[in-house]
Amino acid sequence: MFMNVNELTTPVQEAMDIVLASVKPLDYEIVSIIDAYNRVLYQDIVSNIMIPSADDSAMDGYAVIAEDTYGASSDSPVTLQVVGEVRSGGPVHIGGVSQGKAVRIMTGAVIPKGANSVIEVEYTEEDNGYVRIFQEAEKYKNYRIAGESIKKGDKILRKGTRLSSADIGILASLNHNTVNVYRQATVSIISTGDELVDLGNETQNGQIRDANAYVIYSEVKKLNAVPRYLGITKDTLHDVQDVFFKALESDVVISTGGVSKGKYDFVKKAYGELGIETLFENVNVKPGKPCTFGTKGNRLVFGLPGNPVSALTSFIQFVRPALLRLMGAVNVYQPVVNAYLEEDIKMKSGRVHLLRGQFTVRNNDFYVATTGNQKSSILSSMSKANCLIMVPEHLASIKAGEKVPIQLINHS
Repeated sequence: MFMNVNELTTPVQEAMDIVLASVKPLDYEIVSIIDAYNRVLYQDIVSNIMIPSADDSAMDGYAVIAEDTYGASSDSPVTLQVVGEVRSGGPVHIGGVSQGKAVRIMTGAVIPKGANSVIEVEYTEEDNGYVRIFQEAEKYKNYRIAGESIKKGDKILRKGTRLSSADIGILASLNHNTVNVYRQATVSIISTGDELVDLGNETQNGQIRDANAYVIYSEVKKLNAVPRYLGITKDTLHDVQDVFFKALESDVVISTGGVSKGKYDFVKKAYGELGIETLFENVNVKPGKPCTFGTKGNRLVFGLPGNPVSALTSFIQFVRPALLRLMGAVNVYQPVVNAYLEEDIKMKSGRVHLLRGQFTVRNNDFYVATTGNQKSSILSSMSKANCLIMVPEHLASIKAGEKVPIQLINHS
């Protein structure tokens, strides 16, 4: 089905397609709706009730016949007799509303028979059993019709929906105490390289701190998957193979480093030893060219580059949509919009470039500038970025003022 990967560079879109074609969504589990926020629905939610269940009031005020209030103003109020009160959750006013009469009503209370409008209490004044109304009431103003929000039989939430706070409220309104959601993916995270030192240990002889593991761990948590950090593995085939063997207990394996052509880059060789089928091993993108992807059964295995920015941009492009799809989500890509470039940019053509950028919105238009030095080792430029400027592979330069596509990666 897939190409011979030896020495080949896979186009970005083709790599994305290969990844998503390899994803088989997980099964489901039952969770309380209290724990369901940001989880993905495994089932359609169909209402078996009507909300509201009866015509009710959207405001505190008086249930009236709208025609009785015509001509009312602050200088010439209309006076109606108050013949009762109905509270939210209380009984319907038995007598109803007839001409010249009004019923005091609270928000959410069932509208009495005969009334066709509710005038807000702010435009009234009650005294000795009568209410003066200082504004005309429009027909069906502040009048919520039965089933206006949800009708019986309506498909309210669809399978694949990532549950928002409002969605949780809908589930509660429909008396769902629990809900079926896709299982959270388990994700093993591996850092490779003799040069890496974990937190709390002394660095020496050019060693560096392992930032990648914490970057990837945070991204996995953000997507509501379950990360498992397996630590730093040394640059020997035995060590790499051993940690990958343990990692394959998870649904997804993400390693950083060891995927280039160096003498001590053993990740791709470990794939072969463990029966992981490599589907691509280089992508035509900068940063992030040495990015590998393979599968073993239903398990997904990503080998990301060792440079921090390359690892993070590769995660955003390939791992993020795979994880979301694995956990049942329908919408898996970050939004892309067009923005006016605020500076000239130059690069070598031949590869898709993902430049770290910061966009602003002015007069309903997007504007974008780079966050500075674009070297893949400079993580601070990614920290400042809220988007990636997407430069097609055929371009070598873009002038300020031209429009460019930007991928929104941090737009809260």
